[in-house]
Amino acid sequence: MKEPKDLNVKTIRFPVTIDEKLCKLVKKFSRGKLQLFGQMVEYFHKTGKDPADINDEVLKNTLVKNHDTYIRFIRAQEEKMLIPVKTEVDRMVASQVKIIDSFNSQVLKANRDLLAGQRETDRLLKLIAEKLDDKESLKLKFLYILNYYSKASQNAAPRDKEAFLQEARQHVSKL
Repeated sequence: MKEPKDLNVKTIRFPVTIDEKLCKLVKKFSRGKLQLFGQMVEYFHKTGKDPADINDEVLKNTLVKNHDTYIRFIRAQEEKMLIPVKTEVDRMVASQVKIIDSFNSQVLKANRDLLAGQRETDRLLKLIAEKLDDKESLKLKFLYILNYYSKASQNAAPRDKEAFLQEARQHVSKL
């Protein structure tokens, strides 16, 4: 059986200070030096980050770009959807306010007209009540006319009696 060929054929030389830092990372992540080195290379390869870029400008630029993309999306949605919806809602609210105002003014006018009609009816009823005499008042007035005719016609000539009778009829008709 053949032994597997050793893939580790390359060597890197680096200062002791770097080795100390690498050892600390090995302990921290519980990996071997070779494994950690391979993962670091893979990380920079996949992310495209520059290891010299401590402030991670690429990441910042990516975040800013994504942020700008989101803002453009929100503004586009605002233009396409939110503003038209708000405009329509405002128009609908204004329309509803007009309808309510119109309805209220019609109801108020109808109530005023009804109240005026009731007042006029009350006034007419009072006027009718004033013009109508009650039964007792009519009896008294009729008795007064009858007594007047009776006294006036007792000592009067027959032709004057007819005039008194006619006058009594006129007074009775006025009742």
